[in-house]
Amino acid sequence: MFSYCLDEYRDGRTPNPDVLCNREIKFGEFLKYAKRLGGDLIATGHYARTQIIDGEVSLLKAKDLSKDQSYFLHAVSADALAVTVFPLGDLLKSDVRDMARDHNLSVHDKKDSTGICFIGERPFREFLATFLPANPGPIRTPDGSKVGEHSGLMYYTLGQRQGLGIGGRQDANDEPWYVAAKDLEENTLIVVQGDHPLRYSMALEASHASWINGPPDRLTAGKPYSCTAKIRYRQADQPCTLEHRGDGKLLVSFETPQAAVTPGQFAVFYEHNRCLGGAVIERAISSEDTMLKAG
Repeated sequence: MFSYCLDEYRDGRTPNPDVLCNREIKFGEFLKYAKRLGGDLIATGHYARTQIIDGEVSLLKAKDLSKDQSYFLHAVSADALAVTVFPLGDLLKSDVRDMARDHNLSVHDKKDSTGICFIGERPFREFLATFLPANPGPIRTPDGSKVGEHSGLMYYTLGQRQGLGIGGRQDANDEPWYVAAKDLEENTLIVVQGDHPLRYSMALEASHASWINGPPDRLTAGKPYSCTAKIRYRQADQPCTLEHRGDGKLLVSFETPQAAVTPGQFAVFYEHNRCLGGAVIERAISSEDTMLKAG
């Protein structure tokens, strides 16, 4: 899992280690170990729920939608979910804190954890630099104008606004700068200001789909399937249409333009509050119907 993440960063993409950690470690190796110990069930602190629907174990969003973690669990198999208990799924985070306080647990007011699971709270750039050498290069606008220097494409993600170091230029307006694309061949970071079209995509291509209960029947039959999707955690559900492509990839078309579609991240699909599965984002299709370079 760690090697995969390093390879993705090396290629200028932005992986999501938490999805892989759940699939490979918590609901993979840990579950196998629990079974070897004779356990019948495992319980985790994820905010999510399971329910039997049409005879199948389905993954549902948590009651506390602000803490729902089904996005990170979309690649867990139905078999693993069938032996998993989510005791927090029907509780609000505030209720959990109140229960912890009532039982005199010191963590009742602990700050929510952040950061990548196997890195913790350490500075991300500092951690990554110990494994991948920095490769500085130019920051340019779409017309080729140089506006700064980046530390290495691996340190930046599409849609990023902070940490670019190019504000307050006399030859630009006061609108914020955003990362719009990465040119891997030229080692160049492409940035735009404000509500630029390059920030938005009407569709994306995705691969390596994971379906909790198998793909929807319409997709299997080669027909478009309407549902909703998230292309990042905490995003509101976005209406979309899924279609199979001839190369085994999925075409995900949205009703409204989506900002910062990021290769390496996951598009996760929902039918109301039921999580269907997800797929790895490979590339974005801009609102101008041009393919952005992967990365």
